Amino acid sequence: MAQWVLKYADGRGQIHQQVATAESEKELRERFSQQGFLIYSIKARQLAVPKLLGKRKKLNLEKFLIFNQQFVTLVRAGLPILKSLDLLAERLTDPKMAPYILAVRDEVRNGTLLSEAFRQQEVFPKIYVTSVMAGEKSGSLTEVLDRYIGYQKLSLAVRKKVMVSLLYPAVLVVLVVILMVFLVTYVVPTFATLYSTMQAQLPALTQYLIAIGTTARSYILVFAGVLIGAIFLFRLWARKESAREKLDRVKMALPIVGDIWLKYQVAQLGRILSTLLTGGIPLVQAMETAAASLGTPLLEQAVAAAGKSVREGQPLSASLKTSQLVPPLAIDMIEVGESTGALPAMLNSVAEFFEEDVNTRMQATLSLIEPAIMIFMGSFVAFVLIALYLPIFSLADTIR
Repeated sequence: MAQWVLKYADGRGQIHQQVATAESEKELRERFSQQGFLIYSIKARQLAVPKLLGKRKKLNLEKFLIFNQQFVTLVRAGLPILKSLDLLAERLTDPKMAPYILAVRDEVRNGTLLSEAFRQQEVFPKIYVTSVMAGEKSGSLTEVLDRYIGYQKLSLAVRKKVMVSLLYPAVLVVLVVILMVFLVTYVVPTFATLYSTMQAQLPALTQYLIAIGTTARSYILVFAGVLIGAIFLFRLWARKESAREKLDRVKMALPIVGDIWLKYQVAQLGRILSTLLTGGIPLVQAMETAAASLGTPLLEQAVAAAGKSVREGQPLSASLKTSQLVPPLAIDMIEVGESTGALPAMLNSVAEFFEEDVNTRMQATLSLIEPAIMIFMGSFVAFVLIALYLPIFSLADTIR
Protein backbone atom coordinates (compact mmCIF):
# COMPACT_ATOMS: atom_id res chain seq x y z
CA MET A 1 0.00 0.00 0.00
CA ALA A 2 1.17 3.53 -0.80
CA GLN A 3 1.77 6.24 1.79
CA TRP A 4 0.29 9.72 1.45
CA VAL A 5 0.84 13.07 3.18
CA LEU A 6 -2.63 14.25 4.16
CA LYS A 7 -3.56 17.81 5.20
CA TYR A 8 -7.07 18.31 6.59
CA ALA A 9 -9.22 20.30 9.04
CA ASP A 10 -11.33 18.81 11.82
CA GLY A 11 -14.79 19.94 13.02
CA ARG A 12 -13.28 22.69 15.20
CA GLY A 13 -11.36 24.16 12.28
CA GLN A 14 -7.91 23.02 13.44
CA ILE A 15 -5.45 22.08 10.67
CA HIS A 16 -3.72 18.71 10.86
CA GLN A 17 -1.10 17.01 8.73
CA GLN A 18 -0.22 13.32 8.92
CA VAL A 19 1.03 10.33 6.94
CA ALA A 20 -1.69 7.82 6.02
CA THR A 21 -1.68 4.53 4.13
CA ALA A 22 -4.14 3.70 1.36
CA GLU A 23 -4.36 1.96 -1.99
CA SER A 24 -5.15 5.21 -3.83
CA GLU A 25 -5.70 8.91 -3.27
CA LYS A 26 -9.44 8.47 -3.96
CA GLU A 27 -9.82 5.82 -1.26
CA LEU A 28 -8.02 8.00 1.30
CA ARG A 29 -10.10 11.06 0.42
CA GLU A 30 -13.36 9.12 0.79
CA ARG A 31 -12.26 7.59 4.11
CA PHE A 32 -11.49 10.94 5.77
CA SER A 33 -14.46 12.72 4.18
CA GLN A 34 -16.83 10.13 5.69
CA GLN A 35 -15.33 10.94 9.11
CA GLY A 36 -16.32 14.60 8.69
CA PHE A 37 -12.90 16.04 7.91
CA LEU A 38 -12.31 18.75 5.33
CA ILE A 39 -9.52 17.65 2.98
CA TYR A 40 -7.06 20.34 1.88
CA SER A 41 -4.47 18.29 0.03
CA ILE A 42 -3.22 14.75 -0.48
CA LYS A 43 0.27 14.18 -1.84
CA ALA A 44 2.16 10.98 -2.48
CA ARG A 45 4.86 10.61 0.13
CA GLN A 46 8.40 10.82 -1.25
CA LEU A 47 11.38 9.06 0.26
CA ALA A 48 13.30 11.61 2.27
CA VAL A 49 16.78 10.38 1.45
CA PRO A 50 17.22 8.41 -1.77
CA LYS A 51 19.67 5.53 -1.81
CA LEU A 52 22.59 5.88 -4.19
CA LEU A 53 23.17 2.86 -6.42
CA GLY A 54 21.34 0.71 -3.89
CA LYS A 55 24.19 1.02 -1.43
CA ARG A 56 23.33 1.51 2.21
CA LYS A 57 25.30 4.26 3.90
CA LYS A 58 26.86 3.87 7.31
CA LEU A 59 26.75 6.33 10.16
CA ASN A 60 29.76 7.63 12.01
CA LEU A 61 28.89 6.12 15.38
CA GLU A 62 31.06 8.52 17.37
CA LYS A 63 29.35 11.57 15.88
CA PHE A 64 25.96 9.88 16.20
CA LEU A 65 26.76 9.43 19.89
CA ILE A 66 27.44 13.18 20.18
CA PHE A 67 24.10 13.89 18.48
CA ASN A 68 22.27 11.72 21.01
CA GLN A 69 24.00 13.36 23.96
CA GLN A 70 22.94 16.78 22.68
CA PHE A 71 19.43 15.53 21.87
CA VAL A 72 18.91 14.11 25.37
CA THR A 73 20.20 17.34 26.94
CA LEU A 74 17.75 19.47 24.95
CA VAL A 75 14.75 17.20 25.63
CA ARG A 76 15.59 17.01 29.34
CA ALA A 77 15.79 20.81 29.42
CA GLY A 78 12.15 20.93 28.35
CA LEU A 79 12.40 21.58 24.61
CA PRO A 80 9.89 19.72 22.40
CA ILE A 81 11.30 16.92 20.27
CA LEU A 82 10.57 18.77 17.03
CA LYS A 83 12.34 21.92 18.24
CA SER A 84 15.32 19.87 19.44
CA LEU A 85 15.64 18.23 16.03
CA ASP A 86 15.41 21.66 14.36
CA LEU A 87 18.28 23.00 16.46
CA LEU A 88 20.51 19.95 16.08
CA ALA A 89 19.97 19.54 12.33
CA GLU A 90 21.70 22.89 11.80
CA ARG A 91 24.61 22.16 14.17
CA LEU A 92 25.62 18.57 13.42
CA THR A 93 29.31 17.67 13.66
CA ASP A 94 28.84 15.21 10.77
CA PRO A 95 27.45 16.90 7.62
CA LYS A 96 26.71 13.47 6.08
CA MET A 97 24.19 12.80 8.84
CA ALA A 98 22.32 16.08 8.32
CA PRO A 99 19.98 14.85 5.50
CA TYR A 100 18.82 11.95 7.66
CA ILE A 101 18.14 14.11 10.72
CA LEU A 102 16.30 16.63 8.53
CA ALA A 103 14.25 13.76 7.11
CA VAL A 104 13.42 12.56 10.63
CA ARG A 105 12.38 16.09 11.59
CA ASP A 106 10.08 16.35 8.57
CA GLU A 107 8.50 12.98 9.33
CA VAL A 108 7.86 13.95 12.97
CA ARG A 109 6.35 17.23 11.81
CA ASN A 110 4.00 15.24 9.56
CA GLY A 111 2.76 13.23 12.54
CA THR A 112 5.05 10.18 12.40
CA LEU A 113 6.35 8.71 15.65
CA LEU A 114 9.99 9.44 16.38
CA SER A 115 10.99 5.77 16.36
CA GLU A 116 9.19 5.18 13.06
CA ALA A 117 10.84 8.27 11.54
CA PHE A 118 14.29 6.93 12.48
CA ARG A 119 13.41 3.45 11.17
CA GLN A 120 12.30 4.77 7.78
CA GLN A 121 15.76 6.21 7.05
CA GLU A 122 17.27 2.68 7.15
CA VAL A 123 20.66 3.91 8.34
CA PHE A 124 20.21 4.09 12.10
CA PRO A 125 21.08 1.01 14.22
CA LYS A 126 18.11 -1.22 14.95
CA ILE A 127 18.95 -1.28 18.66
CA TYR A 128 18.63 2.52 18.64
CA VAL A 129 15.26 2.48 16.87
CA THR A 130 13.96 -0.15 19.30
CA SER A 131 15.22 1.82 22.29
CA VAL A 132 13.47 4.98 21.06
CA MET A 133 10.26 2.99 20.58
CA ALA A 134 10.50 1.64 24.15
CA GLY A 135 11.04 5.16 25.46
CA GLU A 136 7.96 6.42 23.61
CA LYS A 137 5.77 3.62 24.96
CA SER A 138 6.97 3.98 28.55
CA GLY A 139 7.12 7.78 28.55
CA SER A 140 10.78 7.75 29.62
CA LEU A 141 12.56 8.62 26.39
CA THR A 142 15.48 10.44 28.02
CA GLU A 143 16.20 7.56 30.43
CA VAL A 144 16.14 4.99 27.63
CA LEU A 145 18.41 7.12 25.45
CA ASP A 146 20.79 7.54 28.40
CA ARG A 147 21.10 3.76 28.55
CA TYR A 148 21.74 3.60 24.81
CA ILE A 149 24.42 6.29 25.11
CA GLY A 150 26.08 4.30 27.89
CA TYR A 151 25.98 1.16 25.76
CA GLN A 152 27.42 2.97 22.74
CA LYS A 153 30.24 4.49 24.79
CA LEU A 154 31.27 1.09 26.14
CA SER A 155 30.97 -0.55 22.71
CA LEU A 156 33.13 2.10 21.06
CA ALA A 157 35.69 1.92 23.88
CA VAL A 158 36.04 -1.86 23.47
CA ARG A 159 36.30 -1.53 19.69
CA LYS A 160 38.98 1.15 19.98
CA LYS A 161 40.95 -0.96 22.43
CA VAL A 162 40.89 -3.89 19.99
CA MET A 163 41.95 -1.69 17.05
CA VAL A 164 44.81 -0.12 19.00
CA SER A 165 46.03 -3.57 20.01
CA LEU A 166 46.10 -4.67 16.37
CA LEU A 167 47.74 -1.48 15.07
CA TYR A 168 51.38 -2.29 15.91
CA PRO A 169 51.34 -5.85 14.45
CA ALA A 170 49.64 -4.52 11.32
CA VAL A 171 52.36 -1.88 10.87
CA LEU A 172 55.03 -4.55 11.35
CA VAL A 173 53.44 -6.79 8.71
CA VAL A 174 53.27 -3.89 6.21
CA LEU A 175 56.93 -3.03 6.83
CA VAL A 176 57.97 -6.68 6.39
CA VAL A 177 56.09 -6.89 3.07
CA ILE A 178 57.66 -3.64 1.82
CA LEU A 179 61.13 -4.86 2.81
CA MET A 180 60.60 -8.20 1.06
CA VAL A 181 59.40 -6.52 -2.13
CA PHE A 182 62.36 -4.12 -2.08
CA LEU A 183 64.92 -6.89 -1.61
CA VAL A 184 63.41 -9.20 -4.22
CA THR A 185 62.64 -6.64 -6.93
CA TYR A 186 65.59 -4.25 -6.54
CA VAL A 187 68.52 -5.68 -4.58
CA VAL A 188 68.44 -9.18 -6.08
CA PRO A 189 68.28 -8.02 -9.77
CA THR A 190 71.15 -5.59 -9.08
CA PHE A 191 73.33 -8.45 -7.88
CA ALA A 192 72.17 -10.54 -10.84
CA THR A 193 73.53 -7.89 -13.22
CA LEU A 194 76.83 -7.88 -11.34
CA TYR A 195 77.19 -11.66 -11.47
CA SER A 196 76.34 -11.79 -15.18
CA THR A 197 79.44 -9.67 -15.94
CA MET A 198 81.65 -11.96 -13.84
CA GLN A 199 80.59 -15.12 -15.71
CA ALA A 200 81.05 -17.06 -12.51
CA GLN A 201 79.38 -20.38 -11.59
CA LEU A 202 76.66 -19.50 -9.10
CA PRO A 203 75.45 -21.78 -6.29
CA ALA A 204 71.98 -23.30 -6.75
CA LEU A 205 70.59 -21.20 -3.90
CA THR A 206 71.71 -17.97 -5.58
CA GLN A 207 70.36 -19.09 -8.97
CA TYR A 208 66.91 -19.75 -7.50
CA LEU A 209 66.83 -16.37 -5.74
CA ILE A 210 68.00 -14.49 -8.86
CA ALA A 211 65.37 -16.26 -10.99
CA ILE A 212 62.66 -15.26 -8.53
CA GLY A 213 63.94 -11.67 -8.29
CA THR A 214 64.24 -11.05 -12.04
CA THR A 215 60.81 -12.55 -12.68
CA ALA A 216 59.24 -10.49 -9.91
CA ARG A 217 60.85 -7.31 -11.24
CA SER A 218 59.57 -7.95 -14.76
CA TYR A 219 56.01 -8.75 -13.69
CA ILE A 220 55.63 -6.62 -10.57
CA LEU A 221 52.88 -4.51 -12.14
CA VAL A 222 51.04 -7.65 -13.23
CA PHE A 223 51.34 -9.09 -9.71
CA ALA A 224 50.08 -5.82 -8.21
CA GLY A 225 47.12 -5.74 -10.62
CA VAL A 226 46.21 -9.37 -9.88
CA LEU A 227 46.45 -8.71 -6.13
CA ILE A 228 44.22 -5.63 -6.29
CA GLY A 229 41.74 -7.47 -8.50
CA ALA A 230 41.68 -10.45 -6.14
CA ILE A 231 41.05 -8.17 -3.16
CA PHE A 232 38.24 -6.40 -5.03
CA LEU A 233 36.58 -9.68 -6.05
CA PHE A 234 36.95 -11.05 -2.54
CA ARG A 235 35.23 -7.99 -1.08
CA LEU A 236 32.36 -8.37 -3.56
CA TRP A 237 32.03 -12.05 -2.70
CA ALA A 238 32.26 -11.40 1.04
CA ARG A 239 29.15 -9.16 0.91
CA LYS A 240 26.93 -12.14 0.09
CA GLU A 241 25.07 -13.69 3.02
CA SER A 242 26.28 -17.21 2.22
CA ALA A 243 29.87 -15.97 1.93
CA ARG A 244 29.67 -14.13 5.26
CA GLU A 245 28.47 -17.31 6.96
CA LYS A 246 31.37 -19.28 5.44
CA LEU A 247 33.82 -16.63 6.61
CA ASP A 248 32.36 -16.84 10.12
CA ARG A 249 32.95 -20.59 10.15
CA VAL A 250 36.53 -20.06 8.97
CA LYS A 251 37.10 -17.51 11.74
CA MET A 252 35.76 -19.92 14.35
CA ALA A 253 38.00 -22.73 13.07
CA LEU A 254 41.16 -20.64 13.45
CA PRO A 255 43.27 -21.64 16.46
CA ILE A 256 43.34 -19.07 19.30
CA VAL A 257 41.91 -16.30 17.06
CA GLY A 258 38.61 -18.15 16.61
CA ASP A 259 38.01 -18.37 20.35
CA ILE A 260 38.81 -14.66 20.81
CA TRP A 261 36.48 -13.69 17.95
CA LEU A 262 33.57 -15.76 19.33
CA LYS A 263 33.94 -14.37 22.85
CA TYR A 264 33.96 -10.82 21.49
CA GLN A 265 30.68 -11.49 19.65
CA VAL A 266 29.12 -13.05 22.77
CA ALA A 267 30.16 -9.97 24.76
CA GLN A 268 28.42 -7.77 22.18
CA LEU A 269 25.30 -9.94 22.39
CA GLY A 270 25.23 -9.69 26.18
CA ARG A 271 25.67 -5.92 26.07
CA ILE A 272 22.85 -5.44 23.55
CA LEU A 273 20.39 -7.71 25.38
CA SER A 274 21.18 -6.09 28.72
CA THR A 275 20.60 -2.59 27.30
CA LEU A 276 17.28 -3.55 25.68
CA LEU A 277 15.92 -5.46 28.68
CA THR A 278 16.85 -2.63 31.05
CA GLY A 279 14.99 -0.26 28.74
CA GLY A 280 11.79 -2.28 29.10
CA ILE A 281 11.88 -4.25 25.84
CA PRO A 282 10.36 -7.78 26.14
CA LEU A 283 12.87 -10.63 25.90
CA VAL A 284 11.60 -12.01 22.57
CA GLN A 285 11.67 -8.61 20.88
CA ALA A 286 15.06 -7.88 22.45
CA MET A 287 16.45 -11.09 20.95
CA GLU A 288 15.06 -10.23 17.51
CA THR A 289 16.70 -6.80 17.71
CA ALA A 290 19.97 -8.28 19.00
CA ALA A 291 20.04 -10.81 16.16
CA ALA A 292 19.61 -8.03 13.60
CA SER A 293 22.23 -5.82 15.31
CA LEU A 294 25.02 -8.41 15.30
CA GLY A 295 27.38 -8.36 12.35
CA THR A 296 27.91 -12.11 12.17
CA PRO A 297 25.35 -14.24 10.26
CA LEU A 298 26.31 -17.41 12.15
CA LEU A 299 25.50 -15.91 15.55
CA GLU A 300 22.50 -14.05 14.11
CA GLN A 301 20.94 -17.36 13.08
CA ALA A 302 21.69 -18.90 16.48
CA VAL A 303 20.09 -15.98 18.34
CA ALA A 304 17.07 -15.94 16.00
CA ALA A 305 16.55 -19.68 16.58
CA ALA A 306 16.92 -19.17 20.33
CA GLY A 307 14.33 -16.38 20.14
CA LYS A 308 11.81 -18.81 18.63
CA SER A 309 12.45 -21.25 21.48
CA VAL A 310 11.94 -18.46 24.05
CA ARG A 311 8.66 -17.53 22.35
CA GLU A 312 7.57 -21.15 22.80
CA GLY A 313 8.27 -20.98 26.54
CA GLN A 314 11.86 -22.20 26.81
CA PRO A 315 14.31 -20.33 29.08
CA LEU A 316 16.96 -18.19 27.46
CA SER A 317 19.88 -20.24 28.78
CA ALA A 318 18.51 -23.52 27.40
CA SER A 319 17.66 -21.88 24.05
CA LEU A 320 21.19 -20.52 23.62
CA LYS A 321 22.72 -23.81 24.74
CA THR A 322 21.20 -25.67 21.79
CA SER A 323 23.13 -23.44 19.35
CA GLN A 324 26.44 -24.84 20.67
CA LEU A 325 28.06 -21.49 19.91
CA VAL A 326 27.75 -19.63 23.20
CA PRO A 327 30.46 -20.67 25.73
CA PRO A 328 29.23 -22.83 28.65
CA LEU A 329 30.32 -20.22 31.21
CA ALA A 330 28.03 -17.63 29.60
CA ILE A 331 25.15 -20.15 29.61
CA ASP A 332 25.68 -20.84 33.32
CA MET A 333 25.75 -17.12 34.18
CA ILE A 334 22.57 -16.47 32.18
CA GLU A 335 20.86 -19.40 33.92
CA VAL A 336 21.74 -17.92 37.31
CA GLY A 337 20.39 -14.54 36.18
CA GLU A 338 17.11 -16.14 35.11
CA SER A 339 16.70 -18.04 38.37
CA THR A 340 17.37 -14.93 40.50
CA GLY A 341 15.29 -12.54 38.39
CA ALA A 342 18.33 -10.38 37.60
CA LEU A 343 18.82 -11.30 33.93
CA PRO A 344 19.72 -7.78 32.62
CA ALA A 345 22.39 -7.32 35.31
CA MET A 346 23.79 -10.80 34.69
CA LEU A 347 23.93 -10.21 30.91
CA ASN A 348 25.86 -7.05 31.63
CA SER A 349 28.25 -9.09 33.79
CA VAL A 350 28.64 -11.61 30.95
CA ALA A 351 29.58 -8.77 28.60
CA GLU A 352 32.12 -7.30 31.04
CA PHE A 353 33.68 -10.70 31.80
CA PHE A 354 34.14 -11.69 28.15
CA GLU A 355 35.35 -8.24 27.12
CA GLU A 356 38.06 -8.47 29.76
CA ASP A 357 38.87 -12.03 28.69
CA VAL A 358 39.15 -10.92 25.04
CA ASN A 359 41.49 -8.09 26.01
CA THR A 360 43.71 -10.40 28.08
CA ARG A 361 43.90 -13.07 25.38
CA MET A 362 44.62 -10.53 22.67
CA GLN A 363 47.48 -9.03 24.64
CA ALA A 364 48.94 -12.49 25.26
CA THR A 365 48.57 -13.49 21.59
CA LEU A 366 50.04 -10.27 20.26
CA SER A 367 52.99 -10.57 22.64
CA LEU A 368 53.83 -13.81 20.78
CA ILE A 369 53.01 -12.58 17.28
CA GLU A 370 55.30 -9.55 17.40
CA PRO A 371 58.50 -11.54 18.10
CA ALA A 372 57.43 -14.11 15.49
CA ILE A 373 57.16 -11.35 12.86
CA MET A 374 60.60 -10.02 13.80
CA ILE A 375 62.12 -13.51 13.65
CA PHE A 376 60.56 -14.14 10.23
CA MET A 377 61.84 -10.79 8.92
CA GLY A 378 65.34 -11.45 10.25
CA SER A 379 65.37 -14.97 8.78
CA PHE A 380 64.28 -13.72 5.36
CA VAL A 381 66.90 -10.96 5.31
CA ALA A 382 69.58 -13.43 6.40
CA PHE A 383 68.54 -15.86 3.65
CA VAL A 384 68.76 -13.15 0.98
CA LEU A 385 72.15 -11.92 2.21
CA ILE A 386 73.62 -15.42 2.35
CA ALA A 387 72.30 -16.29 -1.12
CA LEU A 388 73.66 -13.06 -2.62
CA TYR A 389 77.08 -13.03 -0.96
CA LEU A 390 77.78 -16.75 -1.24
CA PRO A 391 79.23 -16.41 -4.79
CA ILE A 392 81.52 -13.62 -3.57
CA PHE A 393 82.88 -15.85 -0.82
CA SER A 394 83.35 -18.68 -3.33
CA LEU A 395 85.15 -16.34 -5.73
CA ALA A 396 87.48 -15.15 -2.96
CA ASP A 397 88.40 -18.76 -2.14
CA THR A 398 89.14 -19.41 -5.83
CA ILE A 399 91.42 -16.37 -6.06
CA ARG A 400 93.37 -17.54 -3.01
